[in-house]
Amino acid sequence: MHSTLIVARMAIDSRHDVAKLFTDFDATDMPHRMGTRRRQLFAYRGLYFHLQDFDTDDGTSRIEQAKDDPRFVGISEDLKPFIEAYDPATWRSPADAMATRFYSWEAGA
Repeated sequence: MHSTLIVARMAIDSRHDVAKLFTDFDATDMPHRMGTRRRQLFAYRGLYFHLQDFDTDDGTSRIEQAKDDPRFVGISEDLKPFIEAYDPATWRSPADAMATRFYSWEAGA
């Protein structure tokens, strides 16, 4: 499994709006198209964390392929009133907001 973690800024009172947008988006075939196995959203003191798990390491490339889909473009636009880049001066795409994993552990099978 492969995971990505996007970090941004979010007003605390917009959690329900953001959750609703993703509830509707995840009810489509878009998660399957992007290879998303699980999505989790977290908020902490004005920060937004978007953890997305994929079955394989090609999750990032599959998102790149899906980013022109009107539904992907739509949710990106719909999130703008609620989510802003952590560092607007350097943000060009979601890849610019991805945290870097520096440690991982999981229980043995």
